[in-house]
Amino acid sequence: MATDAGTETKRADSSFRITTAQKERYARLWRQFRHNTKAMVGLAIVLTLVVVALFAPLIAPYSVSETNIDARSEAPSLQHPFGTDELGRDIFSRVVLGSRISLYVGFGSIVGALAVGTTVGVVSGYAGGMVDEVLMRVMDAAMAFPPILLALTVMVVLGPNLNNVILALAFVYTPYIARVGRSAALSERNEEYVESAVSRGESDGYIVFKEVLPNCMAPLLVQASINVAFAMLAEASLSFLGLGAQPPKPSWGLMINSGRGFMQTAPWMIIFPGLAIAFAVIGFNMLGDGLRDVLDPKVDTVES
Repeated sequence: MATDAGTETKRADSSFRITTAQKERYARLWRQFRHNTKAMVGLAIVLTLVVVALFAPLIAPYSVSETNIDARSEAPSLQHPFGTDELGRDIFSRVVLGSRISLYVGFGSIVGALAVGTTVGVVSGYAGGMVDEVLMRVMDAAMAFPPILLALTVMVVLGPNLNNVILALAFVYTPYIARVGRSAALSERNEEYVESAVSRGESDGYIVFKEVLPNCMAPLLVQASINVAFAMLAEASLSFLGLGAQPPKPSWGLMINSGRGFMQTAPWMIIFPGLAIAFAVIGFNMLGDGLRDVLDPKVDTVES
């Protein structure tokens, strides 16, 4: 019993210890990342969005719900850099505060999809057989529907709410992450370190989550970073359709929906929220492509 306890303690200690080889690997990956133009530009854009979202109340000069009928539909000026909307609200302030909603939904939904999809995919790939068949057929059934249509269906059932948007998008993107996790687990389960763990008598749970999963994280992180961009775009689409953020919250999609009736007289009402969406999506896509180049160089990148 004492020997078993000592073995468990050593195993726990070793699981948290970073070896010299791992430090060298991380340093090499960081050097490759720093020399990847797409990765650095994408990282700069993402960090800019995060900083803007964190300090939005300090950056925004006006309240998002502050109306001024006398100043409605004003063109961009020094007082209102992005102009005002049909109620005289400052569009710059609303775009800045809207970054919080977009990042909240983007990160929240993908974290949920990553947690569920990774577990399903890695377990499926490692177990194989009937477990793999059942889990993957369920994932295939979910992937048979267009993502936005599936999200719309879930939102109709759950009702319009930002937290429900997160649940809906997490449900939508779980199969895509599960597929990547399964593919990675299939390539890892026959490696020597897995056979060594089996010969030591380790449990399947220990092998899956302590041995296989860490070696599957590179493609999963790449997939997750790219899916954040799609989730932010989907949130804007759902808000545009009235199923996401509700007035007076400053969602970028909701702002475009509100301004579409003023495209000819006040085009800035849709131009600046649209540019914010494009800026965010391009940033996360570039970061994801850069991560793929660094973490998974075997995968050929496809330029869109």
